[in-house]
Amino acid sequence: GVEKNMEAKTYLKAEVMSDRLDYMNTMGNNLAYVMAVEKLVGLDVPVRAQALRVILVELQRIASHLVWLGAFGLDLAAMSVFLYCFRERERILDIFEMVSGQRMMTTYIRPGGLWRDVPVEFEKAVRDFVNMFHKRVDEYERLMTRNPIFIDRLVGIGYLDKKTALSYGVTGPTLRASGVNWDLRKATPYLGYEQYDFNVPVSEDCDTYARYIVRIQEMRESLKIIEQAMNKLPLGPVRSENRKFVPPPRSEIGVSMESLIHHFKLWTEGFLAPKGSIYNAVESPRGELGVFLESDGGPKPYRVHMRTPSFDNLAVLPEITKGHLVADLVAILASIDIVLGDID
Repeated sequence: GVEKNMEAKTYLKAEVMSDRLDYMNTMGNNLAYVMAVEKLVGLDVPVRAQALRVILVELQRIASHLVWLGAFGLDLAAMSVFLYCFRERERILDIFEMVSGQRMMTTYIRPGGLWRDVPVEFEKAVRDFVNMFHKRVDEYERLMTRNPIFIDRLVGIGYLDKKTALSYGVTGPTLRASGVNWDLRKATPYLGYEQYDFNVPVSEDCDTYARYIVRIQEMRESLKIIEQAMNKLPLGPVRSENRKFVPPPRSEIGVSMESLIHHFKLWTEGFLAPKGSIYNAVESPRGELGVFLESDGGPKPYRVHMRTPSFDNLAVLPEITKGHLVADLVAILASIDIVLGDID
């Protein structure tokens, strides 16, 4: 339904549908779709916009992992962890609201850059969060990592070997917890990820506990990326000057008739994309999120297809639950970290 609705809209208007797929990764969904459009039409993105995109999608990754960790703990009767995780996630949603006006469905990342530049309060809010969050991850680990009940419920449960994971197309932390070092930010860098110093957490243990450990470590690595991006955040524009595809800033509309007309035409008629098809993938909190776009030369995509990680990751569930108790099924399903809006 989402794909067909996107095909009925212009490239700019279709983006709002992407927010609502994996609703724990709205910034990342925007990024995957927008980068596909940019690749299709050959649109440039200013360096400041790229750095801000990195900061925002890594904050989104942490927010997503926090929801996972909180719900994971709750499924295993650890109520306190749920409350703590949502306390920290709220800080991230406050930052999203600060930059976009929305807590979740932001549509902030746009073709050619961002909707607008971040406000002056942004830097302090992000740095305050980073400084606070290091200690909070330590706190989560003190509660859970060596908890004997937690270990009994997870270690050796839901074993997913490397061969099975690859055969099902599993990606993301679930794949890396099965010993496969595959992260699109390292394997096929985008947004300048090759400039950042970070590790890809991998575990050879292949069980439910390994999937927990990998995500905990990923939150720490995201903090490292955010700190580096903040330290070298360049000045400059956050939107491409290519007016063929990017609407003029709203500030120009009241003083320039040409900008007003241009803005009106882009949002009503859209732009014509060259004929062809492309595929673009990013590393979402759950794995490889890919967008396939095909253009027939018109203002609307002829075909939109989403390769969502939750669909493939969920498919492996019958394989890794055999021989376990129903109580184990709860932990195994939670460890895969699916979002139903992300499933075909």
